[in-house]
Amino acid sequence: MNPSHSKRWTVADSRELYGLNRWGKPYYRIDSDGCLCVNPAGDERSVRIIDVVKEAASKGLRTPIVIRFQDLLRQRVEQLNQAFQRSIEEEGYDGKYQGVFPIKVNQLREVIEEIQAAGKPFDYGLECGSKPELLIGLAMHENNDALLICNGYKDYEYIRLALYGKKIGKKVMIVAEQLSELKAIINISQELDIFPTIGFRAKLYARGEGKWALSTGDNAKFGLSTMEMMKGAELLKAAGMTEVLRLLHFHIGSQVPNIITLKNAVIEGARFYCQLKKLGFPMGYLDVGGGLGIDYDGSCTNYESSTNYNIDEYTRDVVFSIKQICDASNVPCPDIVSESGRAITAPHSILVTQVVDTISKKESILSVTREDIKDPVVQDLYEMANGRVRYGRLEKFHDAIQKKEEAYSLFNHGYLDLQGRAQAESLFWQICQKLEKSVGKGYIPEELVELKQLLADQYICNFSVFQSLLDHWALDQLFPVAPLTRLKERPSVNAILVDITCDSDGKVSKFIDLEDEKEYLPLHPVKKNEPYFLGFFLIGAYQDIMGDNHNLFGRVNEAHVFLEEDEDDGFFIEDTIKGDRVKDVLEGVQFKSDMLCRLMKKHIEKATKSNLVKPRQGVKFMEMYENSMQKKTYMELSEEPKKKKAQKKRTGS
Repeated sequence: MNPSHSKRWTVADSRELYGLNRWGKPYYRIDSDGCLCVNPAGDERSVRIIDVVKEAASKGLRTPIVIRFQDLLRQRVEQLNQAFQRSIEEEGYDGKYQGVFPIKVNQLREVIEEIQAAGKPFDYGLECGSKPELLIGLAMHENNDALLICNGYKDYEYIRLALYGKKIGKKVMIVAEQLSELKAIINISQELDIFPTIGFRAKLYARGEGKWALSTGDNAKFGLSTMEMMKGAELLKAAGMTEVLRLLHFHIGSQVPNIITLKNAVIEGARFYCQLKKLGFPMGYLDVGGGLGIDYDGSCTNYESSTNYNIDEYTRDVVFSIKQICDASNVPCPDIVSESGRAITAPHSILVTQVVDTISKKESILSVTREDIKDPVVQDLYEMANGRVRYGRLEKFHDAIQKKEEAYSLFNHGYLDLQGRAQAESLFWQICQKLEKSVGKGYIPEELVELKQLLADQYICNFSVFQSLLDHWALDQLFPVAPLTRLKERPSVNAILVDITCDSDGKVSKFIDLEDEKEYLPLHPVKKNEPYFLGFFLIGAYQDIMGDNHNLFGRVNEAHVFLEEDEDDGFFIEDTIKGDRVKDVLEGVQFKSDMLCRLMKKHIEKATKSNLVKPRQGVKFMEMYENSMQKKTYMELSEEPKKKKAQKKRTGS
């Protein structure tokens, strides 16, 4: 028996295993019953996530489902603004902080509304990076003291919309990404006779770090080089529009793991700001862009899925660095703008899915006896599996692989029958299981370390990676994963997670770990009549909007949760959004449901006339086809069909 299995498993063990005491603080914890809970306001008020799942199901919203804790969203907005306010006060900084939320991070109306409500006392604004986002921003931007930052590539209509926004009293700042945009802004503002407020986006020399490191540098997609910035300054002066340049903007990249990278970018950006001020432009705002990261794995390091700083350290370094450069340049400190989106939205969302089935090598292994064996290669594997060959572990593993491949070759050439091949596979996996159990501490060859991954079960989960965890598939972004219940039990199965798409990439086979990454996740055995739910955490940034309808699996259900002390379970579901129906995703690819139903009806009528089906069967099939259009795209998990009772044979008297 493994010594580590001799002691009783506790909630503390699960907290350590799944990282709740690292990435989960202060919002996620495990209660004494082994249920995963969320503290949306970061205080003692707690909600069991499984209770939300059950209440959503009572409203007709089953998994997969995204649960949004709106109080957590509010808490993140307040936390960022208050952190900047504290840092400004501590440093004796003369300017103020006036942040904006980048709509691209999560364009959902309920998210933007909650962020605006939470940010109202701080004059917290919005940032848009496209024409559709600008249309959202203009309509949703209600506080005229808050900023509306316009980034991204801009056509003439985009620029006109932004200028009209300025005309009706909104604090619109149009950021020039290219010299051609600046020329268009100058010309259109003169045409409309609307005095704009303009920003320059600087193309920094400072390099980013992490997955989005190429957001800066000479070949960056956005921004003005130093030469272009000087030409831009000349264009404004020549047009008599010196007074319109009020903001210097830069962006070092999303999810920056290393605080040094952020500090270097802020220092360079502050230098640009001071130089433009000295050229005679009024300025007033320094926009440090995004980059404030989330510690997805809880390691507090500069690994790409982590951060070696927190919000307080970030705000202190930004404020201190700007003040230091401005004081040395004898330039008044600007108001600070940041575009932190991931740090605001990521923690508030959870994707919950149910495990619907498992694929296990262990369960399919055949029992092989010596008497059943007909082939020498199978006999050799049998001897190895039963300990009659005294090799070292690594040598035995290599020999077992060689014998398995030999068995496959014999099968392909017709010298080994199907039973013999099945015996060879079974014996090979028996050998692997015994080797994996014998792996102890000390130096372990890499090939033997990988045995746990090789032997891991596959847990089939009712969701699509491409729809709900696109960054995991596209960018290898790691998200914390944990069961919602049974966290007082020892997890005894090493598993990888596969979705229900017909794509081998539809899986999660990399998981967070304190030291590195894990190729499997310890989970509990799935019980036949007890649903087993898994939560994917910190998914509130980008995943909601960037999903792909692979296999036509559409958007999942949503539940929006608020704390409520008067309720026994401490919460209520304020709003629900039903996920896509089959009809919705079909129409998204130009298949109208009415047209498909007409075609299907013709096929059934033809089959009825040909006596392939009876008329009533045809009507029933057509009803089923039409009803399926209104169903969700994901698996509907219900009880197994009841077997018909066998009719007793009648006997004569």
